[in-house]
Amino acid sequence: MPSAIIVTGAAGFIGYHVARRLIERGEHVVGIDCINAYYDPQLKLDRLAELERLGGDFRFSRTDFADADALEGLAAALDFDRIIHLGAQPGVRYSLENPRAYVQSNLVGHLNILELARHTQTRHLVYASSSSVYGQNGKIPFSTGDRVDHPVSL
Repeated sequence: MPSAIIVTGAAGFIGYHVARRLIERGEHVVGIDCINAYYDPQLKLDRLAELERLGGDFRFSRTDFADADALEGLAAALDFDRIIHLGAQPGVRYSLENPRAYVQSNLVGHLNILELARHTQTRHLVYASSSSVYGQNGKIPFSTGDRVDHPVSL
């Protein structure tokens, strides 16, 4: 069996679409997500069920990557060489309402993924954060070249 690609946030909108595309191209995908209640868990479960229905090489683990022991335990049972890290706690306002949850997922969890990649000598790590990375930029429309070193969220 070929090495797997771990996709964090596999039940989220972007993670689902990335996992789906990888499965469709014949990759072995291990999706992980904690299925928190920030938005409708049933929507996340429906996405995962759709990935299962594709009939490809997909495995899902309900794992919180902010839990280092759980992440390391899962990884020890896998043969993987790539990680696509898309999981995160979204929400600019939520980062101010519940900063501990935000820090746990987006900082501690991200560190855990980096350490996992380092200790397993992962061949390739892709990290994408599409939510809640906003700067205090007054220029409209935004551009990919805009500075983002003055965030308004954690």
